Amino acid sequence: MTVKALLEGGPEDLAGTVVPVVPPGQELKIPHLGGYEHYKVTSRHEDTEEGQVTVYRWWERTEIAE
Repeated sequence: MTVKALLEGGPEDLAGTVVPVVPPGQELKIPHLGGYEHYKVTSRHEDTEEGQVTVYRWWERTEIAE
């Protein structure tokens, strides 16, 4: 079974998106527009079209070093 997360906050085109959590853990690092968006797990869950998922809240962006 794939663990999934609902992204909260951060860039508008990522907010509200359900993504797989690989590997399951405390933080997600999503590649996005030349950098990474970082999300931390919360204790909240939301019902989505893909079932109940854990909410991950945006907390920072880092740039990809060139």
